[in-house]
Amino acid sequence: MDKQSIGLIIPTKNAQATLGSILSALKNSPIKFSTLIIDSSSNDQTVSIAKEHNAKVIIIPQSEFNHGATREDARKQLATDIVVYLTQDAIPVSANLIANLVKPLTERDDVVVSYGRQVAHEGADLFEAFPREYNYADREQIRGIEDVGQYGVYTFFCSNSCAAYKNVALDEVGGFRAVLTNEDYFAVADLLQKGYKIAYAADVVVKHSHSYSLWQEFQRYFDTGYVRAENPIIQQLVGQAESRGVGFVAGLLKKVWQEQPLLIPYAIIQSLMKWLGYRIGFYGLILPLWLRKKLSQQAYYWSFKA
Repeated sequence: MDKQSIGLIIPTKNAQATLGSILSALKNSPIKFSTLIIDSSSNDQTVSIAKEHNAKVIIIPQSEFNHGATREDARKQLATDIVVYLTQDAIPVSANLIANLVKPLTERDDVVVSYGRQVAHEGADLFEAFPREYNYADREQIRGIEDVGQYGVYTFFCSNSCAAYKNVALDEVGGFRAVLTNEDYFAVADLLQKGYKIAYAADVVVKHSHSYSLWQEFQRYFDTGYVRAENPIIQQLVGQAESRGVGFVAGLLKKVWQEQPLLIPYAIIQSLMKWLGYRIGFYGLILPLWLRKKLSQQAYYWSFKA
């Protein structure tokens, strides 16, 4: 492990509330790594906090941020053997996070991606916590392209909120795409088609959850539907993602019925908003640009695209 250089990348925008906690949590890591902060022109103390922790900082206009392209540029800037990605709101629970996250990559040549477990923040409600419970089990897993029949779209599931990649493998598939969202899904799909594998490291834990309004849920899923239609590789490999969604909704309704049955109507409405967002987004290529901008959660992306 010591022979491979490791770099940590965190994209930020007004992250003063959490960045210090992340970098402090990793200060006593048992392995060495360099840190690069890609900041989208914060107007708070984000940059100062990063520099206090000896991180390299590159500042870009927010209009130039892209989930895929920005991460791609950052990994090329670091040029390490292994690149680790966190988001500014993913809080490590252990100083061993990076060591444990890169371990699968150093133990097997065919494993080129690993991602960690996400749990909800303290005080999170059921609708914040359940997605973490559903998508992040408590047992390790290694998946390859041969598992598509069993796992469907979940075969390529990964989150750059806490993930590590071998840079040489990313180079082989052209790195991250310049996409609206889901850059991690597409990179994993490209890598697995090359015969590589992805590891889920259940012992690597970050606290990461959000409370979204119904409109925000619609916008998030609009973005997902749009990018899936714009980059049809996932559908070509496994078909539509609705089957995974049906399982999620069934699990959510069961959980709500058991714990907070009065919230069943809200759970149904939330699920419908997500589905509508995804379906409208999937046909978003035919919508005028002004409407895509309004329906998307990332207005700056569409302004730059125009």
